[in-house]
Amino acid sequence: MEPIKVLIADDHVLYRAGVKTALSSKNDVKVIAEADNGMHLLNMLKMTQPDVILLDIQMPVMDGISALPEIKKNWPHIKVIMLTMLEDHSMITKLMELGANSYLSKTSDIEIIYEAIKTCFEQDYFFNALTNKALLTNLKQRNLVTPQKLVQQEANLNDKEMLILKLMCQEKSTKEIADMVDLSPRTVEAIRDKLKVKTGAKSTAGLIMYAVKNNILNEDL
Repeated sequence: MEPIKVLIADDHVLYRAGVKTALSSKNDVKVIAEADNGMHLLNMLKMTQPDVILLDIQMPVMDGISALPEIKKNWPHIKVIMLTMLEDHSMITKLMELGANSYLSKTSDIEIIYEAIKTCFEQDYFFNALTNKALLTNLKQRNLVTPQKLVQQEANLNDKEMLILKLMCQEKSTKEIADMVDLSPRTVEAIRDKLKVKTGAKSTAGLIMYAVKNNILNEDL
């Protein structure tokens, strides 16, 4: 297999160099390009397209927040991992809703960055304590809570779908869920896709946000 192609967009030369050097020890990941601001990044994507972008939030000319929607609009297949020094819960939620595939602190060690790259490439999203706490905290504060029975009726979720949604929110993998509910992984994936259609969610992150908003996580399995 070819290595996962990574592009680093960050205005700090030393940070880019450090990440690139550290990732060079990984045979299945390769940094193919670097950009120092969002506009530079968007222009580069017209010529070379990585599998994963490490995108700094704060950059001159065009920051990561402005660049993210453009990337998702024009190159939706590219996974984007946001990088920041700030642990702002509302910002994390906003970026996940805009299509970010993960959100990491710039103080994360290289093994975490490597794991995030691999997981986003293979499974679309990399959730960690930072993203999970932000999604749960921020969405609960919106007071968008509906009785669970009404949610089940409105979205027409059957018991099996409700169970799988709750297990997804517990960060269980497809295989783990399949084993727990005695179904094949492919069937679990099909039910997950059906859940997206029923709830209007566009991604796994969207399903988790739906579950939080509708108080599903507080119900017993």
